[in-house]
Amino acid sequence: MAVKDPYRALGVEKKASQEDIKKAYRKLARRWHPDRNPDDPKAEDRFKEIQEAYDLVGDPEKRKEFDAGGGIFGGGGFDPGSFRTGAPGAGFGGIGDILSDLFGNAGGPGGAGGRPRSERGRDLETEVHISFQQAMEGAQVPISVSMSAPCPTCHGTGAKPGTKPEVCPRCAGRGVEAESQGVFSISQPCRECGGTGTKITDPCATCSGAGATRQVKKYKANIPAGVRDGSRVRLAAKGEPGHRGGPSGDLYVITRVTESPVFKRKGGHLEVEVPITIVEAIRGGTIEVPTLTGRKRIRVPAGTQHGTIQRLRGEGPPKLGGGARGDVHYRLSIDVPSSLDAKQREAVDEFAEAMNGDDPRARLFTS
Repeated sequence: MAVKDPYRALGVEKKASQEDIKKAYRKLARRWHPDRNPDDPKAEDRFKEIQEAYDLVGDPEKRKEFDAGGGIFGGGGFDPGSFRTGAPGAGFGGIGDILSDLFGNAGGPGGAGGRPRSERGRDLETEVHISFQQAMEGAQVPISVSMSAPCPTCHGTGAKPGTKPEVCPRCAGRGVEAESQGVFSISQPCRECGGTGTKITDPCATCSGAGATRQVKKYKANIPAGVRDGSRVRLAAKGEPGHRGGPSGDLYVITRVTESPVFKRKGGHLEVEVPITIVEAIRGGTIEVPTLTGRKRIRVPAGTQHGTIQRLRGEGPPKLGGGARGDVHYRLSIDVPSSLDAKQREAVDEFAEAMNGDDPRARLFTS
């Protein structure tokens, strides 16, 4: 790769100071380092371009030579040693020194000069079945979760009890190794130890050296009042344990709520279908209705029509996280008897006669 304009590659003007060039390089190197962009195939090329550009103008003497037309690799060429930490360079500390400041001695977040990176444990999901009443009131429910956890025999080392893992001879315990690609050196996980920095010669019989086994963990999950079917309740740090000192993941409990035969959720409210008699619809009055906390009475206006809705405010489901409760909507449905005895039929006939032949459909035929 030949950088034609190192100033443009670093995003600085040609008259920029050496300090500005150094700051620009630090910022871009941190952003485009391959270890920080494992899923971006263009990151490595961009990183190399930044390296080459800084090698051309990061040192005052090389910069003068470049500005005078000395060429990209003629006289002021890229020094492979300047990319390696501690290598003698061009008098400005070397690119490797700056990368060490940014990422550690390996030129990457893991730091080949330090320990292998810790890793956060995986997040897990499990489902719990609860009743409608539990969803409305909240509940503490037991859950069991299968997960990978440190082996109880070797306590996560992977080595047979009484022994311990040895330092990996290939990477000297760093967990990463440098691979030369032309004039560049890229760090990657050690092929011998897989990035752990250790090698097990006498593995634990329980976990076969893996350091972990499948285990069932039991917890008590506090389900808050107001959850719905499919709500996610987070249990912090109850997921899989981390690796090499990393934090545990989280456990997400998915609620599966059994439907109520009486209450139906409608947004933030509840709806109940309430049958009333013809007499109650005509005369009006008060009737008992169910609520989440017991029976209460509501008013049925005289002349109530089928489908009329009456409300009890604040008697509905609680709002997750607090706040005002929803309402209960009672949809009144007139219950028409399918059969009548002689006395009832006589009463209906008298009622029809008293209505003087009123026809509720007459308005459909008026123009």
